[in-house]
Amino acid sequence: MIPEFADNGHLPVGVHWTVWEDFIERFGTTPRRVKMIDGLNLAMKQLKEAGCSTIYIDGSFVSSKESPGDYDCCWEDDGVNSRILKSIAPAIYNFPLMRAEQKIKYRGEIFPSSFPANESGTPYIDFFQFDTRTNMRKGIIAIDLVRWDYDD
Repeated sequence: MIPEFADNGHLPVGVHWTVWEDFIERFGTTPRRVKMIDGLNLAMKQLKEAGCSTIYIDGSFVSSKESPGDYDCCWEDDGVNSRILKSIAPAIYNFPLMRAEQKIKYRGEIFPSSFPANESGTPYIDFFQFDTRTNMRKGIIAIDLVRWDYDD
């Protein structure tokens, strides 16, 4: 279950596990958001094919903001077959050089969860749980791709 937003418009602190259907119902509230969800769905499908077990979604997309610019996502890289990922999703595999391509194809930015997000080496999974504008912790969404069943 996805909790209500805190007063600051973010999810409460923590990792909030949900199923894809609940995610779509909660965040697919406008045509713009639905387009972003379609891109995320494609990324999730490709990540799952490469052996990814979990994705984490952050950014204004999982906030009370009505019209987010994109979503931010990181994926559990443990167990992912990099050869497969490189062949089916080169923009996800080579994210440092292909972030613009990610935004075009997937309508968001997608990073490995353990990769450093800043100069101090904070991994994306931790970086996503901190609002740098307010200097406060916030919540993110997690989806289990092992149990996720997608339609082609």
